[in-house]
Amino acid sequence: MGFIGTVGLVLHPERTCAPTVDAVVRWSRARGTKVLGLATEVARIGCEAIPVGPEELTASADLLISLGGDGTMLRTMRLATRGRAPVLGVNVGRLGFLAEVDIPELPAALDAIDAQRFTLEARSAVHARFGDAGDTGNAQQETALNDVVLLRSPGHKSAAVAVRVQGEPFVAYTADAVVVATPTGSTAYSFSAGGPIVSPNAEGLLITPVAPHAAFNRSVFLSSGERLELEVLPHSGDLAVEADGLLVGRLAPGGVVEVTMLPAAARVVRLGRTTFYQRAQRKLRLTGSAEHG
Repeated sequence: MGFIGTVGLVLHPERTCAPTVDAVVRWSRARGTKVLGLATEVARIGCEAIPVGPEELTASADLLISLGGDGTMLRTMRLATRGRAPVLGVNVGRLGFLAEVDIPELPAALDAIDAQRFTLEARSAVHARFGDAGDTGNAQQETALNDVVLLRSPGHKSAAVAVRVQGEPFVAYTADAVVVATPTGSTAYSFSAGGPIVSPNAEGLLITPVAPHAAFNRSVFLSSGERLELEVLPHSGDLAVEADGLLVGRLAPGGVVEVTMLPAAARVVRLGRTTFYQRAQRKLRLTGSAEHG
């Protein structure tokens, strides 16, 4: 019996994935395995996958397949944090950092996974617990695979944020935003703000200011076990809180975000076809910088 008994599909919200979904259904039918899909997504493209809710998808699937770009892959990885299934990323359209195969390679990739010829790459998540000053009883909690961002609200003053590590004040940033990224997220918003590329094998949190206005403008990388708190300072404007690019809340001056790292929150399937550095070269067009002569 193969590794895959049930496949769960997560689809790009706009691109037509129907032919690729049909290929997965055909592959599964030939092996007597089930294909599940999120009910709203399955209805949109009218495919033969069994429509289920997110809980059943993550509880039942042996493998989650993300059909899309990095955004779809992040959404699939967030779903995967609730269950045990690893995630296979399939590029649909633009190249991504996280996907492992392109559409024509999918049937062969499923054969390899079913025969257990693959490795798993653990990806950490960042967990944020936040609320306004004196409102700890109603704190919100969010988990992100890329980053949590404190962002200046339009028309408000800059983000003024104090960073505390292990309960001790360390530094304060004044900037348009402050990004707390996982190694996965180091090549996203943090990178565009001038932060370093961090290997996905590293474990820790990367703090990067966006368009900083203060004297201290460098990124800081903390180890996975260190306690991190971000406090919105009295002279800050109101801030939006984003998790993986989604608006999840707002904070006024005095508000605090407690941030922890969740090691191995999701697992990504790797078939040994490319390394992280090859994918980074391709996505960031770094090839010329690595050539000499």
